[in-house]
Amino acid sequence: MALATVIDGKQAAASVIEAVKAAAAGLEAEAGVKTGLAVVIVGDDPASHAYVNSKSKMAKECGFKSIQHTLPAETTQEELARLVQSLNDDASIHGILVQLPLPKHLNSDDIIQSIKPEKDVDGLHVVNAGKLATGDLETGLISCTPAGAMLLVRSIHGEDLSGLNAVVIGRSNLFGKPMAQLLLSANATVTTAHSRTKDLASVARGADILVAAVGRPEMVKADWVKPGATVIDVGINRIDAPERGEGKSRLVGDVAYGEASEVAAAITPVPGGVGPMTIAMLMANTVIAAHRAAGKKPPRF
Repeated sequence: MALATVIDGKQAAASVIEAVKAAAAGLEAEAGVKTGLAVVIVGDDPASHAYVNSKSKMAKECGFKSIQHTLPAETTQEELARLVQSLNDDASIHGILVQLPLPKHLNSDDIIQSIKPEKDVDGLHVVNAGKLATGDLETGLISCTPAGAMLLVRSIHGEDLSGLNAVVIGRSNLFGKPMAQLLLSANATVTTAHSRTKDLASVARGADILVAAVGRPEMVKADWVKPGATVIDVGINRIDAPERGEGKSRLVGDVAYGEASEVAAAITPVPGGVGPMTIAMLMANTVIAAHRAAGKKPPRF
């Protein structure tokens, strides 16, 4: 049997970014509105800083006004809340992103829910989650990683997933739940599975579209995959790689890629699959928010 088609997230993300640039330039030319994104980071977690820097850099590349607020680890809840409020009130900012996780002493949920839903480009506000759950994909903002994963699913199966079984392993608010909603909206028959699911492997084997988001390295084995399925791997796990030398590591997904790619018809690699899509959809959400704020019809991605 032929090896699976490798779904190229880098290429898909690049085409989203091109469309974002064009949309941002069009909005500026037409309405005099420069798309604005504010990113807030608290503390000195190196991984978070790397993420934030790449988001800020990408925003500039898209022609956005890009603002970054870097706050010390000891920032209080009140100080952070005040900053978010000032960004809510700033008409030149269309997207507000608070980088998670926040330091332990801060209540991140209160902060996230205080962001105006129309500026919540991470799609984590209950208003945006609720719009997605009720099938309103037109007026809310959809969480970036599932939106990106869905774009990759559509690149293989098209817009309509009627008659296809989808299984999402993972039920987080950040990914699993919104992913299941998106698949449902596209007419798939959807099962949400998780750590408490009985005989996870046999549930997974029923999937024409299998989406893994559990955070456990290479948990999904070849015998979990229905022959000919599309496999979307959302995991990013760093594991030891002694074969690369002392103290070296490598990135792997939640799917055992080597063996699964011999069974699947299409599969996303890690890195280079869903990862690049997340930041691209963040830019897409921001330019959508800017269009709506200006009373213009937003682009579709």
